[in-house]
Amino acid sequence: MASAGICGSAATPPENLNHPVISKEIKNILAIRTDRFGEFILTLPAIYALKESFPGSRLALIAHPYSAQLVCGNGIIDEVIEYEDSRCAGIIPTLGLIHKIKKSKFDLAVVFNPKKKFHLITFLAGIPIRAGYDRKWGFLLNKKIKDLKSSGAKHEVEYNFDLLRAIGINPGKTTPRIYVEKKAEERMLRLLAEQGIDHKSGFIVLHPWTSDPVKQWPVENFSQLAGRLLKEFPGRVAVIGGKEEAGRSESFCAAVAGLVNLAGKFTLSESAAFLTTCRCLISNDSGPVHLAAAVGLPVAAIFRSGIPGKSAKRWGPWGENHIVIEKDNLREITVDEVLEKVHLILKSN
Repeated sequence: MASAGICGSAATPPENLNHPVISKEIKNILAIRTDRFGEFILTLPAIYALKESFPGSRLALIAHPYSAQLVCGNGIIDEVIEYEDSRCAGIIPTLGLIHKIKKSKFDLAVVFNPKKKFHLITFLAGIPIRAGYDRKWGFLLNKKIKDLKSSGAKHEVEYNFDLLRAIGINPGKTTPRIYVEKKAEERMLRLLAEQGIDHKSGFIVLHPWTSDPVKQWPVENFSQLAGRLLKEFPGRVAVIGGKEEAGRSESFCAAVAGLVNLAGKFTLSESAAFLTTCRCLISNDSGPVHLAAAVGLPVAAIFRSGIPGKSAKRWGPWGENHIVIEKDNLREITVDEVLEKVHLILKSN
């Protein structure tokens, strides 16, 4: 069953968002993005622009509980409705969610990840303006655009902005900044202290994994890179990852003496807090790329070109001070090449 929680205003909201460009009065907004946390992060600029475009409005967000950690306390999202497919399947949970949404009397809903269920729910809840992509029962929406994302012609952030333009909002070039809660930072520091790890001199962080095998730079290359980095920065190279990557990371770190294994040790918000203390991240195309970029950590991102919908043009780190190393054949990207880019990042920061 979906659960809701009010997010506080412990942090200052992002600055430099555009002023409203439409005159229609909107008091109650619902934004929906429930897929993986990397995609969720790249939706944040559009979500922030929604709030800014309707001053004084109330903004609720339907999100996966894992991703929701990143927005509570940011002073922008007024309510988070947690949603997981496994917990919210079936007629009774769906009717409960419809009732909750209908009771909230939303004026506008923006569905950022197309899903039949969300199109149906926003329609049955009687939300007057329902914006989204014209697929997966798109006929239930009354403000919609074609889903052209698979062409990879622009960045995911820009595609999300296109959806706002369909309802008359002209967003600016905002960054998907994450505001780390103090409690998450304190928990992260406590966990490091318990393991005798000193974070103060700053780690170089590796994320050797990706959910899609076609985007995987060879693991043996990551091992060589880790070994060479440790010669320059002994004890200051760490591996991160989610709980599902903890087993692989343990084997990876066991093969390279001196690596600090932090995979599976942190929650997502604690990982964000940890990355704020680091010097750079080296990663395949994966969620941690966007998490690092969103907290201001420079990224050296390894991408496979030649697949438009999966290229760096669409999924690269958003913002400044990042470097993308991209080739059609990932095996042609050498350890020397990646190391050279990492040194460029370290010298400029």
